[in-house]
Amino acid sequence: MPFANVNGARLWYDVLPATRSAADTLLLHHGYTASRVNWLPVAQRLAGRYQVVLMECRGTGESEHTADGYTLEQYAADVIGVADHLRLAQFTYAGHSMGGGVGYVLALNYAARLSRLILMAAVPADGFPAPDVAAREQHIAVRKRRDRQTLLEQYRAGRIRPDVETDAWFNSRVDHIFSVSDGHYEQGAESMQKLSVGDRLGTLITPTLVLAGAGDGLLSANIDDFRRLPNATLHVFSRAGHELAIHEPAGVADAIDAFMTYGLPRPPA
Repeated sequence: MPFANVNGARLWYDVLPATRSAADTLLLHHGYTASRVNWLPVAQRLAGRYQVVLMECRGTGESEHTADGYTLEQYAADVIGVADHLRLAQFTYAGHSMGGGVGYVLALNYAARLSRLILMAAVPADGFPAPDVAAREQHIAVRKRRDRQTLLEQYRAGRIRPDVETDAWFNSRVDHIFSVSDGHYEQGAESMQKLSVGDRLGTLITPTLVLAGAGDGLLSANIDDFRRLPNATLHVFSRAGHELAIHEPAGVADAIDAFMTYGLPRPPA
């Protein structure tokens, strides 16, 4: 599988080629403690229509576990590094959850490189409230002692789609949590909490598609951020939680395809 040496890190990526000439490029970035697996059902549906690029950020999946660099700003710089490696002057960026936070940084700091922005169940533009220190330490301790049963119980308690959220899926998610680097798990969470770009959303003019799940705890934040974006449209899935690409892969793929093909809706003045 291909790797790119980017900003001092060896990063995994893959390219699913388009079957038509002059097709747009769509780069998919996963969320916190995740990997390409979370995007695959959508990527496989869009492959052929677009050149689809999957990547895994430092500290996750098959990418290098670096000593540092676990911030949204560095993750965004690494996306640009992978795009440079692939000689992409412009591309559509789609980020899930933490990857949505990376998307905000990209659109604000590297606007000329993005033709479109897709935010799927993105972390809030103004970050998360400061966590309860004791609760956070408990989460870290559960991971360090590889307490699979506790994590599985937490996932099962929040199950929204039993038809796709099987025990095999939950075990896969737990495996991801165990496999990421300590730096990604701890510093990546801190970076999401400290994200503070809400007051700049009014300047983000890149055409943007906001995807959200009606059963996701981030729904209200996603809608609030959408309202502050001057050039965006919104699609809420009624039977989806945070894992939109797993819960509604066909719907997500269709929404992305329509956005890539037709752009933003233009209501009458």
